[in-house]
Amino acid sequence: MYKRQSVAVAAAAALLAVGGCGGGADESADEPAERSAAPAPAQPPSEELVEWVGGMCASTTALRAVRKDSAADLAEIRKPDKDGASAEFLAVGYISRTPMGVDDVEHDLKDLGPSGVPAADRLRDAWLKKLNGVVLELDKLSPSAAVDDAEGSAAEVDGLVQSLTPPDPDLPALTRKDPRLAAAHQRAEQCAPGWKPSESPATPAPASSGPLPEAADGKNTGACSDGECEILVSSAVDITANGLNVHVTADDDSVTFRTANTVMQLGGSGGVAEFGDDLTVTVVAQNEDGAVLKFTSP
Repeated sequence: MYKRQSVAVAAAAALLAVGGCGGGADESADEPAERSAAPAPAQPPSEELVEWVGGMCASTTALRAVRKDSAADLAEIRKPDKDGASAEFLAVGYISRTPMGVDDVEHDLKDLGPSGVPAADRLRDAWLKKLNGVVLELDKLSPSAAVDDAEGSAAEVDGLVQSLTPPDPDLPALTRKDPRLAAAHQRAEQCAPGWKPSESPATPAPASSGPLPEAADGKNTGACSDGECEILVSSAVDITANGLNVHVTADDDSVTFRTANTVMQLGGSGGVAEFGDDLTVTVVAQNEDGAVLKFTSP
């Protein structure tokens, strides 16, 4: 009898314990579960990171423009307009100006500095490595190479420019992995589809320089044979001065000089072309009608 009562009491106590504790445990477990289900509020990106991502987008856009322009220039050099400039002239200008666009992007990325996000900084470093390699190769190429092989020299430059494709992973790929970069990318205006750099405010056209001054020797190129003359050049012309043969072309805003071994392009009045110890040419004045050039022998 004693054993039966003991068992009955123990069973009842166990039943009460399970019922009471079970209900309390369920209530206390529900509340933390509900609290943990609520997502933590996203932290907005810092202004510094937004600026950094915007700068990266701007540089990438600039390089796309450089590649596009380069391809268009090469196509024109390969098939120049019959009534326009020659392939050699186009190639000289193309090889001269193209490295500047690449240099500008390299400097912008250097100025951007580190972002504080390791993956993003690795992307910047990879870009700088690519750009530096191309800049070094472009520096080895001279515009004068276009005189002997306009298409070949231009194609070599374009090949270097077209190699400037984004490293892998690029910025869009990184934004898919890092919420901080994604938020900064969304806020940076330079990363918006179709964004283009704002153009500088239009500057007023310079006042007309008036008519060209009278050249002492007019258009008489023969006066330059001894290396001392002042002539008016209004179209492409061949001049022999102090034994050096120079092909001169005057455009609205530049004068181009070509010899057997050199090509020089000067941007308007005041420019000086030096051909070793044999000859110096100064652009006295220039407008849409031509240029007045002074030849001297040092």
